[in-house]
Amino acid sequence: MDESSDSVFGLREDADFPLVRMADVLFAERMKNTIREWRDSLLSKGSSSSEIKQTSTGSSQRFQMVFFKTRPGLALSGFTSRQLRVIKAVTKKHFKDLAYIRVAGEATSPRQLIVYTDSNDDRDLLMKEVKDGLRKEAEIKVRSAVGFRHVIDLLSSERKLIVGHNCFLDMAHIYSKFIGPLPSTAEDYVSSFQKFFPSIIDTKILLNANGVFRQRLDKNSTSLSKAFVSICPQIALGVKTSGLADRPCVEVEVQVDEKRSSNWNSGAKHEAGYDAFMTGCIFAQACNHLGIDFTLHVLAGDLAKESKLQNYINRLYLSWISGDVIDLSTGICTTDSSASSNLKSRYQELSFPSIVLLWGFPAKLKAREIRACIAQAFGPNSVSTVFHLDESAVFIQFSKPELVSKFMEIKETLSRNNDPISVLHPLSNILNGEYTHAATYDVYRQICSSSISKILFADQAEAVIIKHKTVLSRGKQGNQVFDKENEVSALDEKVDDPMSPPYGYSETEKSAESFYLDEILASK
Repeated sequence: MDESSDSVFGLREDADFPLVRMADVLFAERMKNTIREWRDSLLSKGSSSSEIKQTSTGSSQRFQMVFFKTRPGLALSGFTSRQLRVIKAVTKKHFKDLAYIRVAGEATSPRQLIVYTDSNDDRDLLMKEVKDGLRKEAEIKVRSAVGFRHVIDLLSSERKLIVGHNCFLDMAHIYSKFIGPLPSTAEDYVSSFQKFFPSIIDTKILLNANGVFRQRLDKNSTSLSKAFVSICPQIALGVKTSGLADRPCVEVEVQVDEKRSSNWNSGAKHEAGYDAFMTGCIFAQACNHLGIDFTLHVLAGDLAKESKLQNYINRLYLSWISGDVIDLSTGICTTDSSASSNLKSRYQELSFPSIVLLWGFPAKLKAREIRACIAQAFGPNSVSTVFHLDESAVFIQFSKPELVSKFMEIKETLSRNNDPISVLHPLSNILNGEYTHAATYDVYRQICSSSISKILFADQAEAVIIKHKTVLSRGKQGNQVFDKENEVSALDEKVDDPMSPPYGYSETEKSAESFYLDEILASK
């Protein structure tokens, strides 16, 4: 902004600096005499190129004759910020033909100058030149500090085909970091997104939509690393066949710097560069199988217009768990039957009344161990799934809602009793810990709705002060009702919590497994 830059670089006409200290008064008088002596000498000799002897005012304070934009001037150095304010005030008050300016220096700090101008028009021109120079310098600094923004802008301006693998979240992050806040509706999101990235293709869509690829992929898995090994074994494993009998291998050449060569050669998946490489190889091999000749598109740069890719472009998995696909061209969501059918046997139908949230259990316990303990108590078919929310909490989905109340009752019993029978109970390994808590899904929602935010759910629950280890809840006409003996103070927030906004996280951070769970919940 013009006003702020004027203020920062000393171009605004500030009010007179008050000389309230005797030291300021004496310093101002000395500076006035020194500056007048230089200016009078300059004018008396009638030449802007006259040599002016350097005037020393102390061990470190000094004036040095310079030229700025062909105008004679004095460069100030060794002065404190207060002394410079005094010099500026003296220059403004006593010398109408001198201008005090600050300009960018060779080092990080700006240069302080007193410059001679021969008219008001010349003074105005000088101020404009200073402002333009400062703005140009600031723009250079901004451009050099922008970093990866240049990559995003280049991808957008080129309007070329963007290739990703299961990349809906990737594109959403790019939008929120480089374009603006995510819109509240899918329609607004795709409408805005298309202006910046008109053509995107997801290799996960491409592989699932093609029968040959589906047969080739091991156990219907289209994870990036497994798809890379299946579709591009000649690159991933060094074999000579592509695994696609009717098409030859696509040769891929890539240069890697020495710093990353060790990771690259070992095939380090989840290294960002290597993941992008795998995605590109899969796309190249898939295009080759579809009969696309890359040599026809190299010069034209119009791969996004290739007719054989039109059925796959701008379609992204909104939720891989449910198989929902969003069309970025229209904003319409559909269900990918091939994806959802593959997942039916892997993921059970979600039922919120059948869910128990468990947190604060020993960190060494894994989901399969928790499931085994529950199966010993309620039977092998009592648990549908155990999800890790994070390292401190799990969701347990029972096969029947009535098992939830039985589980909670046993939790209460084991918490109160420490007799031999309780110690030997199959659930004692996960329920009799001092810090172990259990609650229903409704309580989980209450805890997460708090403005307090912690990284781990166990810390989040503690921050909103759960008064009892076990919280029973039951719904009544959509309203939350709690048993009196297990009353919860779930919204009794600690106002002075250091992690609360605006000092902490704006939202509860979740692990990768948490995002995986959120996809399932979102599908409901």
